[in-house]
Amino acid sequence: MRTSVAAVVTLALGLGLTACGSGTDSGKGGGKDDTLVVGATAVPAGEVLTYIRDHLAAKAGLKLEIKEFTDYVLPNTALQEGELDANLYQNQPYLDDFNKSKGTDLVPVVKPYLPPMGVYSHRVEDITKLADGATVAVPNDITNEGRALKLLAAGGVIKLKAGAGTDASPRDVTDNPRHLKFRELEAAQLPRSLDDVDAAVVNNNYAQDAGLSPTKDAILLESAKNNPYANLLAVKRGHEDDPRVKKLAGLLVSPEVRAFIKDKYHGSVLPATGG
Repeated sequence: MRTSVAAVVTLALGLGLTACGSGTDSGKGGGKDDTLVVGATAVPAGEVLTYIRDHLAAKAGLKLEIKEFTDYVLPNTALQEGELDANLYQNQPYLDDFNKSKGTDLVPVVKPYLPPMGVYSHRVEDITKLADGATVAVPNDITNEGRALKLLAAGGVIKLKAGAGTDASPRDVTDNPRHLKFRELEAAQLPRSLDDVDAAVVNNNYAQDAGLSPTKDAILLESAKNNPYANLLAVKRGHEDDPRVKKLAGLLVSPEVRAFIKDKYHGSVLPATGG
């Protein structure tokens, strides 16, 4: 009996180690065979990737699996840990800050489109009509908060100190004639805050998820000119030359995808001018 039990335990351990080893060896983001597993937020990244998967990938010899996320942290941690092969949802300032603060080693491959950030309100139809003491909700992560404050400054409702960069915070506001109050919230919560605040600065993907049209509903929208916030395809360092990644990168800036973005989003998402 002892011998039989020992044999069963040994066999089970062997199978367990084999299974673990198999998972590690196939590793590539949890995909099957040569499938490229890409993490994305639903809009616009998920929609752009779905178009590529359904219309372009097979002809290019690419097997594509899309995993959607509802926040900005998990797609990067999953990529760093090897659960994904790539992700598409963030801009360069956010990626730089994430690598610095989290100790990750992620790099950009291509920048296919710009989703402009906008200011939305259920109470005013003009950014200049914000009342004295109005509350404006902004993202609570460093780079998106800085981006939001720069947008408000571009709209003329605040001024930032000279040299304020992508990590600008309310402490960098030097002129606030309307005495605006800033409420820092997780980016995904901002559309739901519109009933409770006077205005909210919302990232494009969360605005569209909530049924808001950047071109129709925003009371202030980013300009594409000299804008550093184009979304990028990212991979873990050392995987930039993965043939599957190169195929996806080429498709993301192809004429077909540029036309899809123009036709579907009507200016709410803008194709990038290059890689």
